[in-house]
Amino acid sequence: MAPVIADLHLLVVLGQTRSYTQAARRLGLSKATVSLRISELERAAGVPLVRRTTRSVALTAAGQQLVADTELPFTRIEQSFAAVRDLASTPRGLVRVTAPVALGRQHITPLLAKFLRRYPEIRIELDLTDRFVNLAQEGFDLAIRHTQVPPDTHVAWTLCETRSLLVASSDYLRRRGSPQQPLDLAGHDCLLYLRDGAGQNWSFERATGRRVPAVTVPVTGPLKANNSEALRDAVVAGLGIGLLPDFSAMVQQGATTPAWTLAKGLQVVLPDWRPQGFFGGNIHAIRPWSPQVPRAVQALVDHLRESMAGGFA
Repeated sequence: MAPVIADLHLLVVLGQTRSYTQAARRLGLSKATVSLRISELERAAGVPLVRRTTRSVALTAAGQQLVADTELPFTRIEQSFAAVRDLASTPRGLVRVTAPVALGRQHITPLLAKFLRRYPEIRIELDLTDRFVNLAQEGFDLAIRHTQVPPDTHVAWTLCETRSLLVASSDYLRRRGSPQQPLDLAGHDCLLYLRDGAGQNWSFERATGRRVPAVTVPVTGPLKANNSEALRDAVVAGLGIGLLPDFSAMVQQGATTPAWTLAKGLQVVLPDWRPQGFFGGNIHAIRPWSPQVPRAVQALVDHLRESMAGGFA
């Protein structure tokens, strides 16, 4: 039964990911191996377990029954083994992490060398993407995300505060003039973050002086992108006004100083107004809820919290 049990676990992972590629990545196998082992399991069962199309993977009724009956026991086995492994004096094992591209490249990756030297028995897989990732389905241990309110179904640790900055290049402002109030943005070229159902309106509240109701402005422009580094580069090139997270708009002044400054040539637009509700006010480390956090994951979270405590101001 040992090969069948191993292949049943693979079927459970395939049912969770709905992707041969994702299942292979999660289990450290090749896609061809996953396909072969599923075929062997189907021959042993005597019935089809998976429906394969060119675009998706779905379980048959028999496959769904097998996954429903075995998914919880496999989860308990994984949790029990992880708990026993954590009895070791030194954190060890693989930690799969996902983060936005700009945040990951600029601020997460530089922190990993010190961490991995400190914990040589921990391995990290860092997946940088600006798309929304389903952590449980795709097998990630941790996501680094900027959000206001983490999902209730997950465990979240606050790493640092973050803010959104409305910026433009000096060249653009010389050519087009500086907006004096949020409604002026309707007449400017605005560079938009490409996100489903978002990005067509920007909202602001008064940061200084007399409090007034929040103002929402419809904005348009020549460029949309789903990556804040790409938008920053376009803003620096004078293409328009951009709403960026501070970790993309700011650069560290030097290796030996924690001070941050705006990227070369950028200026804050509407300094008396504060952008609202777009990128979120905090950077969190997030993971699906579980009764116990693996020591390797907790060690990485603690390292990031300590290293990022000062934020990007």
